[in-house]
Amino acid sequence: MKSIGILVISLFLTLSVFAKETESKTFLVLFKSKELKSLNTSMKEIQSQFSPAFKIRSYAGNSELAMIIDIPNCDFDACYLGQFLVSLDKGEDIKLQEIAFRLIDMTANKKSLDTYLSVFEENQKKDKSDKRNTTAP
Repeated sequence: MKSIGILVISLFLTLSVFAKETESKTFLVLFKSKELKSLNTSMKEIQSQFSPAFKIRSYAGNSELAMIIDIPNCDFDACYLGQFLVSLDKGEDIKLQEIAFRLIDMTANKKSLDTYLSVFEENQKKDKSDKRNTTAP
């Protein structure tokens, strides 16, 4: 009985060591400045409503307004982030997805991009080796 207990405890400890830890995710949120003005809100007001645990950077320039949100150890996706409520000056709450022009999960897109790049590089190497083989006498 004692050996079965030790076996069960060691099994749980082993499984906890191999458990996959959730990774942080990065989201890009794009806004239209005209839409923010029509709602009487700004990027700073939206940014202040997120948790201080989130690392948020905002960018403004000649194109759309952008906000990058880094969320540590989460299982969020862009749809879930879009459900966050943002308070407006009028006292009403509106979902982030209704204010934002686009919500993009940069972590998922990075994985896709890495996959595409690796396939592209393999094709480039294959093409180079095929050219070398055809030019050889």
